[in-house]
Amino acid sequence: MFSSIKAARTPSNTNVLRRCFSQGYQLKKSQATGVVFMNMGGPSTVEETHDFLYQLFADNDLIPINKRFQPLIAKYIAKFRTPKIEQQYKEIGGGSPIRKWSEYQSSRVCKMLDEISPETKPHYPYVAFRYAKPLTDETYQKMLDDGITRAVALTQYQQFSYSTTGSSINELWRQVKKLDPNRSIVWSTIDRWPSNKGLVDAFVTNITKKLSEFPENIRDKVVILFSSHSLPMDVVNTGDAYPAEVAATVYQIMTKLKFKNPYRLTWQSQVGPKPWLGAQTLAISKFLSGMDSSKIPGICLVPVSFTSDHIETLHEVDIGMIEESEYKDKLKRCNSLNESELLTKGLAEMVRDHLKSGELYSKQLPLDYILGKSSDPADLEQLFGDHRKDKN
Repeated sequence: MFSSIKAARTPSNTNVLRRCFSQGYQLKKSQATGVVFMNMGGPSTVEETHDFLYQLFADNDLIPINKRFQPLIAKYIAKFRTPKIEQQYKEIGGGSPIRKWSEYQSSRVCKMLDEISPETKPHYPYVAFRYAKPLTDETYQKMLDDGITRAVALTQYQQFSYSTTGSSINELWRQVKKLDPNRSIVWSTIDRWPSNKGLVDAFVTNITKKLSEFPENIRDKVVILFSSHSLPMDVVNTGDAYPAEVAATVYQIMTKLKFKNPYRLTWQSQVGPKPWLGAQTLAISKFLSGMDSSKIPGICLVPVSFTSDHIETLHEVDIGMIEESEYKDKLKRCNSLNESELLTKGLAEMVRDHLKSGELYSKQLPLDYILGKSSDPADLEQLFGDHRKDKN
């Protein structure tokens, strides 16, 4: 006990210790539960853009090029694309806000968990990005320093894709083998949540608010254009779960809205010459907004696969689709979920139920890994569950 306190008493752990003692806890490793928000991430400053792009294009799970030559190819792609992407980040304020919102959401979820799941408290929030700071290895080391022995890897991609959530899980497995060979942390994961009540309610609330900005006489005729990050068709054709799960989220939202507006699901953020999942949001929004107002009086754009603002909402949608449109008066974007209490409440309740259930991962995840293509996949049975070398 005394050795564990001594090991934890480092500058990086001062806040953790203070919080434990202020709540009346003795610091015991077995009491702490880590909740790790996993996401792609984004450069918090313009200067981090190149490193972010390199990490992204070097990921063989996200962009399967060639395992042997991918680092070299990624180096040249990042160098070529950096000036353009840096300019875009400058135009949205000098960096991505995704870290700010991820840290905010994870903190709120843990505070709620301390109240609704006292048997697993205290809960400590962490963020592990795949391509930007804090990277998975940095977060994992911090968890070890903090004495965490129980952790939930919570994907911020509410709809599962092997190229996103799968990539984050694969990276977690690599860091387990590298940093935690004695398996001091017992892991489980929430690998998808497309129909989470808090998620759906948050979107319904924000869509309703945005629709209220249109004149009442046309409000119910406004097209709700859901937009989700696209996937290359060669990934879709492996049987990836993502398109169906995005559609499930959309249908849940429209059910709560009682289908009072016409709607469509479209796809954005295509990169490169390969075929991608469509129809493209930009093309459909241009086509519909150019029609006579008696047919299409307005469009409400809803980025439905994102839980917060980042470059795809603030630049691709707000600037590329709305600001630059000759029909921008007909276009509005639904606010992102950012600080939605409905969302964080839904996530907290989901984590509580997950911890109570003892489930290590969803019943769908093994099939995802059978269908998914990776040069370095995680071993799900070895990654999740109690594999501690010393269980005393």
